[in-house]
Amino acid sequence: MTREEKSQVIEDLTAQLADTPTIYLADISGLNAGATSNLRRACFKADIKLSVVKNTLLAKAMENVDKDFENLPSVLKGNTSIMLAETGNAPAKVIKEFRKKSEKPLLKGAFVEEAVYVGDDYLETLVNIKSKEEVIGDIIGILQSPAKNVVSALKSGGGKLAGILKTLSEKEG
Repeated sequence: MTREEKSQVIEDLTAQLADTPTIYLADISGLNAGATSNLRRACFKADIKLSVVKNTLLAKAMENVDKDFENLPSVLKGNTSIMLAETGNAPAKVIKEFRKKSEKPLLKGAFVEEAVYVGDDYLETLVNIKSKEEVIGDIIGILQSPAKNVVSALKSGGGKLAGILKTLSEKEG
């Protein structure tokens, strides 16, 4: 690979890292062609961009991005695949599902919504992270709950009040 090609790859990686809120680093070495193809297909369905990268080029791209990757570059050893997604838990779910049939991919580390996770031990934690949309949905549900209670109390209270008025009017008549 020429110097120009390397700088182009670094430039492309830098742009991808800067534009993507969720970055997973995984080891998919040892997967045969069929399994790799299945993994790529699963990533595509989950709207995840999967690509194999050279560690040195990815490390340089990480340096160029205005994000705090903390100690994430320390996992750039051996084979590294990068998974880019908009949803924080999507790559973790794909990895977990894929590992039901295979030992790989192994999670090396992840950068999700400004937080860094290093090591395969965090896979379950990452699977359970709620996406931005899920959190917003939960908040809306919580905010709507008191309003629903007030509306139902008014409806039931209104029924009681109407019943009392009807009973009083019948007694007077």
